[in-house]
Amino acid sequence: MTDRVTADMWFDPICPWAWITSRWLLEVEQVREVDIRYHVMSLSVLNEGRDLSAEYRELMDNGWGPVRVCIAAEQRYGSDVLRRLYTALGTRIHLGKEQLGPELFTAALTEAGLDPALAAAADSTEYDEALRASHEAGMRPVGQDVGTPVVHAPGPDGKPVAFFGPVITPRPKGEAAGRLWDGVLLVAGTPGFYELKRTREQSPIFD
Repeated sequence: MTDRVTADMWFDPICPWAWITSRWLLEVEQVREVDIRYHVMSLSVLNEGRDLSAEYRELMDNGWGPVRVCIAAEQRYGSDVLRRLYTALGTRIHLGKEQLGPELFTAALTEAGLDPALAAAADSTEYDEALRASHEAGMRPVGQDVGTPVVHAPGPDGKPVAFFGPVITPRPKGEAAGRLWDGVLLVAGTPGFYELKRTREQSPIFD
């Protein structure tokens, strides 16, 4: 039997594109010999000091809350809890269209079987050092001119590769998810390959 490998994804709970990619990766686990580990990056950290529109600046200001809650949970329980906490948060944020805030954080923590008191971390800087370290670990191999999702994985030759994306909607399922995974690893593992892009013509489709 082929040994399973581990790939790592960095997410910010507020990003709809990262959410779709994360659900695609769950499909990939079912059809390829790969296990996904989840980690936290922060669009709020990434965009510090940048000239942003008022609307996006408000989103970034509000974006500190959910990533702080995720890091607080990881610090308390270990990184394995991020999978189910991200699922609980993302379901509420992207499918339920719930407003970011204590009620959402408390409900997500409770659903994930974690201490709901960790919702208070949203308004605290206590975990920001750990947040920035997690963010930096994800972004270092891909640079600062991309956002989330970021994936680190063993390439086709076994050497590590890191990339932003894929940005997809809706998520492929079943073997289609596996074929996309194979293709992404192929291009990401090609020396000197940097970018493949086209204009997005669809809004995120959450299925």
